[in-house]
Amino acid sequence: MAIDKVKQYFKQYKLEDKIIEFDESSATVELAAKALHTEGKRIAKTMSFRLKDRFILIILAGDAKISNSKYKAFFHEKAHMLKFDEVESIIGHPPGGVCPFAINDGIDVYLDESLKRFKTVFPACGSTNSAIELTIEELEKYSNYKEWIDVGEY
Repeated sequence: MAIDKVKQYFKQYKLEDKIIEFDESSATVELAAKALHTEGKRIAKTMSFRLKDRFILIILAGDAKISNSKYKAFFHEKAHMLKFDEVESIIGHPPGGVCPFAINDGIDVYLDESLKRFKTVFPACGSTNSAIELTIEELEKYSNYKEWIDVGEY
């Protein structure tokens, strides 16, 4: 299971005990916010895209959406999200549990500026009922992000 890969990943940093698993689903921003008793905008949602010959993840605040014009200006092509049934095999985590931790090789991770409003955020941990609370600095460190970008709007 993908959550086991994420637990193993965080074990090297002695953070595996920070992973929260819920009895209920946290697969959407709304469900995760309810499970965590927090505002939806603090959920760090991870979106999967195809860029010509490679795949990328963009992590945004829960209340942000991809701005097609900003995306195209940055990546020089139209946004193409992965199809639901492609996500797990390409990224390594199922839809609703996609996160930047313990992902398949060759996938670039980008952090959106919409996250910088918060001291801590809650990304998923590889399953549809998990999360971890991280500071922005921790998210930078553990996501192995490529760069900060501004493609979200909220």
